[in-house]
Amino acid sequence: MQRIKRAGVLGAGVMGATIAAHMANAGLEVVLLDIVPKELSEEEKQKGLTLDSPQVRNRIARQGLESLYKTRPAPFLQNDYARLIQVGNLEDDLDKLSHCDWVIEVVVENMDIKKKVLPNVAAHLKEGAVLSSNTSGLSINEMATALPREVRRNFMVTHFFNPPRYMRLMEIVGCDEADPAVVRNMAEFLNKRLGKGIVYCKDTPNFVGNRIGVYSIAKSFRHMVDLGMSVEEVDAVAGKPTGRPKTAAFKTTDLVGLDTMAHVAKNSYDNLPQDEEREAFLLPDWVDTMLRNNQLGDKTKQGFYKKEKTSEGEKRYYFDYEAGEYKPVQKPKFESLKLAKMAPTTGECLKAVIQGEDKAAEFAWRNLRDTLLYAFKRIPEIADDIVNIDNAMRWGFNWELGPFEMFDAIGVDYFVSRAEKDGLQVPAKLKGIECFYKVEGGSRYFLDIQNDVFREVPSKPEQIDLNLIKKAGGVVEQGDNSSILDLGDGVFCLEFHAPQNAISDDMLDMTMRCAERAEREGTAIVVGNQGERFSVGANLFLLAGGVQEGQWDQIDQTINKFQQATMALKYCQVPVVAAPFWMALGGGCEFCLHSDAINAYMETYMGLVEMGAGLLPAGGGVKELCLRAVEMEETYGVSSQDLLFKFFQNIGQAKVSQGADDAFNLGYMRKGDSVTFDIDSLLGDAKQKALALAANYRPRHPRPIKAPGRDVAASIKSQLWNMKEGNFITEYEYEMGGEVAHALCGGDVDPGTLITEQYLLDLERDGFIRLCKNQKTQERIDHILKTNKPLRN
Repeated sequence: MQRIKRAGVLGAGVMGATIAAHMANAGLEVVLLDIVPKELSEEEKQKGLTLDSPQVRNRIARQGLESLYKTRPAPFLQNDYARLIQVGNLEDDLDKLSHCDWVIEVVVENMDIKKKVLPNVAAHLKEGAVLSSNTSGLSINEMATALPREVRRNFMVTHFFNPPRYMRLMEIVGCDEADPAVVRNMAEFLNKRLGKGIVYCKDTPNFVGNRIGVYSIAKSFRHMVDLGMSVEEVDAVAGKPTGRPKTAAFKTTDLVGLDTMAHVAKNSYDNLPQDEEREAFLLPDWVDTMLRNNQLGDKTKQGFYKKEKTSEGEKRYYFDYEAGEYKPVQKPKFESLKLAKMAPTTGECLKAVIQGEDKAAEFAWRNLRDTLLYAFKRIPEIADDIVNIDNAMRWGFNWELGPFEMFDAIGVDYFVSRAEKDGLQVPAKLKGIECFYKVEGGSRYFLDIQNDVFREVPSKPEQIDLNLIKKAGGVVEQGDNSSILDLGDGVFCLEFHAPQNAISDDMLDMTMRCAERAEREGTAIVVGNQGERFSVGANLFLLAGGVQEGQWDQIDQTINKFQQATMALKYCQVPVVAAPFWMALGGGCEFCLHSDAINAYMETYMGLVEMGAGLLPAGGGVKELCLRAVEMEETYGVSSQDLLFKFFQNIGQAKVSQGADDAFNLGYMRKGDSVTFDIDSLLGDAKQKALALAANYRPRHPRPIKAPGRDVAASIKSQLWNMKEGNFITEYEYEMGGEVAHALCGGDVDPGTLITEQYLLDLERDGFIRLCKNQKTQERIDHILKTNKPLRN
């Protein structure tokens, strides 16, 4: 893998600055350069500065860095990483690039400007340094003409999608003279260190993601007008029902910016004279009117949608392109979408939608028909194989299925037959294809269209695909909502596969059986899955029923079982490693807290959020934080009271980490836990950590601890009382906070009293039941079930 320690970023605009931030997230030292200002600002004049003053000459890069603190979503995993970024300018500081292993230009998307900047940079590169462009669609080979031969060997496109921290797609295009080994090494670095999903593209306008993605959205405009639909009606069907993100077509355009979308469309039209679908990139005339009216989307507070705050609350509007005005959203309903919601998988949902008989179904069919045909015809023009195209659309546009995966979901025969009935000319090669992907012998294969053979889908040695393991007979035990899988080398995977991975009673049983089996037959356990999120916690719907019927004994038994399950993991005789990603909330967080170690995906949002529902965390989470505070005092002599106050705030305010690194700050992750940037490697990394622990594993055993006691609890409650008296919190919130303090500090006992973990678990459970009986808690639970939004304390 390419060894890169220091990087240079040329251009400190939104994209350049956020790329620099993500480099810092990965531990790189970064030099961020931009142009020298031509005029003084008023503030600089007042300070008596001149155009020669260093702080003036570095102002643009410095402002780019400072803007990162306010940017949302946050570009840094932790703001402290900004210390790794050094700012400068493109006239005084080019020599600093001589210490960089990689330099990326992120200047304005203009070929003439790029060809002017690149030669100046090339003169300062150290031998072997990689030079790349973040262009979203300009020719890398044309840029290469401005560079010396020895630099072209290491010159390529590395196209980040915005925002760089969160968007996984990385499009790579080596110039014709680039060394293939350098390109491969760079791809491996970007994948492993920055967490990027690599797509190899050809040097064609807008590469892969934008070429197909913008084509699909541009066709949405045309089909919408032809079918007499509104933008809101189109978005109802062009999102989740058809395997695309919930932002669908027009919300996505608002998010990206109509000006950006129009620019990419124009670039395709201007530079693709031979494209049979070139006219599709010409947007309707009323789009020009929107551009002139500054209706660019989220960045101008108006686009295809806009919001207004009124005395009655927030009101939302959609743009009626025929009337040229905004109208209140209607939340359209279609029968085809209602039926599709019952489909168990994305592919079956997609198939159900296009087979409907309303205009939403007709729109879905027309848009997918054109998009899939367009993608098929682009091989080998924009990429050599279907895998690169499918990955580009899943990682860059957040499609749940790529175009060729959609072909398989719909059925190629069905697609061809219906497209021909519509009067379209279907490529002869497509007619002879049965499917684009298949699974055999535990491996996944794709159809190499150019050579009419199936080839194995590329994967990394550390990559684990649970679906392939299941198809290869790796299921040890299977339930409706969870399973035990064999990861090899004696490692079992406790996999959740329920909706939202909300934890239910049967999943607790499976957890305890997994621990028992691993002790008998295995060497380690990985708690992980490959769903949309790790786990949102306990199933509130099941709890709500028991609360409404006053089944307190049954609720107590369920919570007790939850505690037994997490304790079974903690005291299992083999090591347990949790592999959380995206959401690890409530009970999902508690499963992690009881594991020997955590190997988290960098985008892991972890927290004990039960107080948002008016409930006390009762799966052992409060107990674990109490233990951690006491252990820190015993080991390092730090005040457990300070830590308990911190943990009390975490629980009381339902704090959630803003990424895995922040989970360390909150105390949910500890020294020895680790973070994976490449989500495809998450389970593989967790397995390796589990095996490393297993080599010299000493099982944990319960031991009594010294309770923080009533004095610390009283100190917390005193602050709560002051807040209540000052009307900062309500009587109900005071009661909730008191329950947290009571359980977290070990109850009403003298400081130093020896207590057991079971005693702490009993406190959790008792507090949970007391809060369940509170009418306001029941109202909170009802609110969450109706709105899917917790209340903040």
